[in-house]
Amino acid sequence: MTESIDAAQADRTLKAKHRAMWALGDYPSVVSHLIPDLGAVLVRECGVGRGDRVLDVAAGSGNAAIPAALAGADVVASDLTPDLMEVGRHLASVRGARLEWREADAEALPFADGEFDTVMSCLGVMFAPHHQTAADELLRVCRSGGTIGLLNWTPQGFIGRMFATMKPYAPPPPPGALPPPLWGDPEHVHELLGEGVSDLVARRETVRVDRFKKPSEFREFFKALYGPTIAVYRAIADDPERVAALDGDLDALAAEHTSDGVMEWEYLLLTAHRRG
Repeated sequence: MTESIDAAQADRTLKAKHRAMWALGDYPSVVSHLIPDLGAVLVRECGVGRGDRVLDVAAGSGNAAIPAALAGADVVASDLTPDLMEVGRHLASVRGARLEWREADAEALPFADGEFDTVMSCLGVMFAPHHQTAADELLRVCRSGGTIGLLNWTPQGFIGRMFATMKPYAPPPPPGALPPPLWGDPEHVHELLGEGVSDLVARRETVRVDRFKKPSEFREFFKALYGPTIAVYRAIADDPERVAALDGDLDALAAEHTSDGVMEWEYLLLTAHRRG
């Protein structure tokens, strides 16, 4: 019993840290400046249409949920971080989209079995620490024959390599937590979804980013606005040498992935149908 209580408390502490991390900086600005169309890409790939019941898991400020609602779907946008959803509500209002917003943990979704026609996540569920638990929840709330749709950064792409670059500077992850970019590995996701799906289709795509003219511009943008990067820098703030080393490592990575001021960030686009 004591072990169970301790595990539950550890999970609550971990989720509180994740909630606080995504409230750092300004993730909605990262989306709007760098990847504004990726949510719509996922919505199209899932074939979302009028009258569909759709759940966007770890929806953030609604990059996919809002386009789904504008396509005529009945949408619930769920996320662990209320700050992001508050921005999403404003953006939805500006764009004339009507949808429901629910605070929810991707690893314990407060929805009924088979409640949704489409369950999707755009750069969201990949950050849930326990991959199998999150995948099981995606499957549970999707109806038989419904669509699972995911868009995630790949391990070998730029953002995946950015996380690998930051890892030596970050506090060690808790037991059982897996690296987010593994959700961009089709074999890993296929293993997570297992026999629960059929007709799985996965392909790698890239998004063009032309905002940064030199590596230091990328680094400073992410240090100011992207929660995971801010958190890593805060963890080493008392060690100027490590801060300088991470600056250099991120600059080198950005330089490697930039050609004539343009970066191509790779992601995995995956859809499947829920088996009956």
